[in-house]
Amino acid sequence: EVSHVVHCAALNNDRNASDYQAVNATLTARLAKAAAARCGGRFIYLSSIRAVAGPGFSGTINEAMAPAPQCAYGRSKREGEIRLIEAYAGRPDATALRLPPVYGEGMRGNMALMMRLADTALPLPAGVLAGVRSLIASDTAAGAVLHLVSRPGPLHPAYVAGNSVPLAMSEIIAAFRRGFGRPPRLVPMPAMPLRLAARLLGRQASWQALTATQICDPSLLVAEGWMPEADTLGRLEELARKKAAQAR
Repeated sequence: EVSHVVHCAALNNDRNASDYQAVNATLTARLAKAAAARCGGRFIYLSSIRAVAGPGFSGTINEAMAPAPQCAYGRSKREGEIRLIEAYAGRPDATALRLPPVYGEGMRGNMALMMRLADTALPLPAGVLAGVRSLIASDTAAGAVLHLVSRPGPLHPAYVAGNSVPLAMSEIIAAFRRGFGRPPRLVPMPAMPLRLAARLLGRQASWQALTATQICDPSLLVAEGWMPEADTLGRLEELARKKAAQAR
């Protein structure tokens, strides 16, 4: 017997639009309909901030902002959210938990790329890494899910999670490098020359994604009793330290 459903499965790395749609939207809809018909408990859909904002968006992300996904992955996750709410129409038992980049052992995507970059002696321009980001650890995200499953009262259609103190990308790199036993190697180079180069090469979108500031506001979750993580820098450092130990 199933009491609650937590839907974690998704495609999220370099797939085509039809694959994203098939898994993140269509299969989510089927699962939500089946759960609504057979389970009396809650349905927690692990979504993404990409369902409401593109990689180049700069600003604060909360539950009130109008969804404006800019990539195939984000559009598919937003479609999954819509299908979920349709399946649970009239029942406040389902919600989408929108997550920022998730870090932890086995992570992939941009966070894994940043860790690999940190594990080099390559000097990096601090001016380019000034964008501020919200993150969340995998176990903290799991805690948010448990909170939503167990808290009394109706659920909101969506929640945004994130750490309590967003970090500059330069701070993330420096924390990883401390864990690897490396110096920060952040060079005080201004961003303007690289911005101009990106424009000349037609890579403005990539530049915006690299330098964007995206801050997740978890106030709604916090108001309902959830506690965000506080020592993100220390946890990133420890993650890199474990990675270095495994490589020995």
